[in-house]
Amino acid sequence: MQTSRAEINTTSPDETRAFGRELSARLRPGDCVGLIGELGSGKTCLAQGICEGLNVPDRVTSPTFILVNEYLGRDAASRPVSIYHFDLYRLPDPCALIDLGWDDYLAGDGICLIEWAERAGSLLPERTLHIRIDIPEFCSRRIILDNGESK
Repeated sequence: MQTSRAEINTTSPDETRAFGRELSARLRPGDCVGLIGELGSGKTCLAQGICEGLNVPDRVTSPTFILVNEYLGRDAASRPVSIYHFDLYRLPDPCALIDLGWDDYLAGDGICLIEWAERAGSLLPERTLHIRIDIPEFCSRRIILDNGESK
């Protein structure tokens, strides 16, 4: 995944999903994407776009009450790729991720999409692409991608 720091703006959920589809072309098995932003900022919308770009046939929803949904998609070359979609909003403590099999998900050859990634603390891998979604004004989103630490 080649990104150091970039910023884009979207003005609708459709544009946010479209950006997710574009971003999916840069993701490879083993990549980890940390999504950060307040409630309603578009984290799930962006994850849906990424999954659309990876040809996931299922309806993608936020796994708020179960912590992780697993999907099977296909990359641009039609090779199967697993997508692990986490939502850490209700995570009681980062240590609970260990019981969930967190290390197995991260060490595998799937792509991890993690909403509320800041709640994982130091358990996020160094290679995480941090994506912060801000709401500068009604109906617009500022999406900031950073391979460094989340801001």
